Amino acid sequence: MRIIAFDICALVLLAFLMFSIISRKINSGSQGRFLMLITIVTFISALFDIWGLVCDAYPDPNVIRTSTRYISQTGYLLFHNLTSLSFMLYLISLTDRWHKITHSNLLKLCAIVPYTLLIILLATNPLHHLIFYFNEHNKYTRGKLFFILYVMAGIFMLVGLVYTIVYRKLFTTGKFVALMMIVPIQLFAVIVQMVNKEIVIEMYFNAISVLLLTITVQKPEEIIDSITGLRRYSAYTTDMKRNFYNEKKVSVILINIANYTNLFGIAGYDASNDILVKVAEELRDVNKEVKAHADIYYLDRGRFRFVVNEKNRDKIEEAAKMINHILKTSMIINGMELNLIAYVCIGKCPEEITDFKALMAFGNDFHILNPYSGRVMHTSEIAEKNHFQLSNELDSIIDSALANRKFEVYYQPIYSVEKKRFISAEALLRLKDEKYGFISPDIFIVAAERSGAIHKIGDYVMEEVCRFISGPDFNNLGLDYIEINLSVAQCMQSNLADKVLQIMKRFGVSADKINLEITETAVNYAQDVMTANINKLINAGISFSLDDYGTGYSNIRSVASLPLTIVKLDKSFVDEEENPRMSIVLQNTIKMLKDMDMHIVIEGVETEQLVKSFSDLNCDYIQGYYFSKPIPEQEFIQFMYKAVSAV
Repeated sequence: MRIIAFDICALVLLAFLMFSIISRKINSGSQGRFLMLITIVTFISALFDIWGLVCDAYPDPNVIRTSTRYISQTGYLLFHNLTSLSFMLYLISLTDRWHKITHSNLLKLCAIVPYTLLIILLATNPLHHLIFYFNEHNKYTRGKLFFILYVMAGIFMLVGLVYTIVYRKLFTTGKFVALMMIVPIQLFAVIVQMVNKEIVIEMYFNAISVLLLTITVQKPEEIIDSITGLRRYSAYTTDMKRNFYNEKKVSVILINIANYTNLFGIAGYDASNDILVKVAEELRDVNKEVKAHADIYYLDRGRFRFVVNEKNRDKIEEAAKMINHILKTSMIINGMELNLIAYVCIGKCPEEITDFKALMAFGNDFHILNPYSGRVMHTSEIAEKNHFQLSNELDSIIDSALANRKFEVYYQPIYSVEKKRFISAEALLRLKDEKYGFISPDIFIVAAERSGAIHKIGDYVMEEVCRFISGPDFNNLGLDYIEINLSVAQCMQSNLADKVLQIMKRFGVSADKINLEITETAVNYAQDVMTANINKLINAGISFSLDDYGTGYSNIRSVASLPLTIVKLDKSFVDEEENPRMSIVLQNTIKMLKDMDMHIVIEGVETEQLVKSFSDLNCDYIQGYYFSKPIPEQEFIQFMYKAVSAV
């Protein structure tokens, strides 16, 4: 009697794998769907195999029992070979070459014809017995053409492996090795079962192969975001790199929630996650409603991507408009009504966005470079070719600027209302490239933080300012100190204080000549590290100011707890100065900060009337274009000499 224990084990293992694939949402996307297909087909094969083995154990020559045996064996062979075909399709899906196959009638015939022939042979087998039959002893016997089944299965496996080897660069080493291991596993099972027909192990080793795929190739932690259930950043980069490599045409809806960081500060961690989950649900609903069959991704920091293949490109406009409309509607999260500032942009790859690096660079900052309009945007409208080129070359431009000292520090004077003269200046970094001209700090600072170059840039600015302060002109200009901005990434450095003090010591600059500016974002990102750095630098005699106070969520607790001496009110207070309600907010904000013994700088002042207004409100310092825009060092020195002589 043939042993069916291995088939029963295979059945249990496959049932567990189907549950695992569905519950862990591995069945999304073409790869996940084909993995699920392999699992289901193998499960059905095992069922038919067990049925056939039970029937063989109790042979009976009557017509009904013989027909049942024929059905069980035919079903087993049909689904067993379908497993090999499914595996081939799965391997092709991993290389993402479907658009090539669907455009080639020859390739489609190569996949369809062999299996169609198999179906015909099995359907007519009771007439010719070429595949299998039951002999005079009513025993299952293989026919003359049974070997065709192995040949077909081998062809399917071979085609899939050839695709895998040809497109080896699309796989990590671990995944490639795992896929290659499937072949010896299957060969071992076939050889053992051919040598000893009583041990039925093919289905068991098929189940082991599926298990290997789920734990090495389709790992959910690499694919699925744990919060939203969408495909994650690493899956997006892998899939889009593969799309560009395969010259596959796709359309991408880029969704950036511009105020996500502020919402995180207002709502907190749990509520922010609820926002992400809500947005993810809405995107899934849109995908179903318009039948776009999109792959949906959550990258990070409120950035979502909705990728539609060439076949469904006609659905992209409708999907984008629906998404834009939904995200403009207020969301109620834990009793709070929250409004998202969501930028929605459609990009066509590779027609409009020609390579992966350009796609990532554009997606990172398109919401920063364009004013919010509330409508669906298109890359062809908002980005010229040179913008993509700049995005591609920005890292090398920054590296070159650092190596060749092409960065330049500009200075903007700060006026003291009490002393009626300029007592300090803010150091601002500028970058002028030979090819692209002046590049906005909003662009290159973001890129530098992403690449890690921001730390070298911060050191460069500190060195340039200290060189200026230690030079022959500074003492004659009547300046008390220079303000230097610290980025979020710099604030997260545990050795920030040591680096600043070392640079100052090297140039012989005393601590009272430096004021370091931090933003609310930096304070909220790294409270412990920030506090340690500030305390060490303050103990050394350096003062601190809080920049852009009033932009979004103002963390008053942080302002009160940190040893700050200056708070710089954002330009938004100037823009809303004539608004009666904003005037009340401004007056109370100034009073609150004054009561905490803080000096106040108002930024963005451009008229004499505003100078008078904010002077009357007891602001200590005024900064803005009314006095001077940021200017290069030599121009600033000349400006200050004129200002000193005019006093």
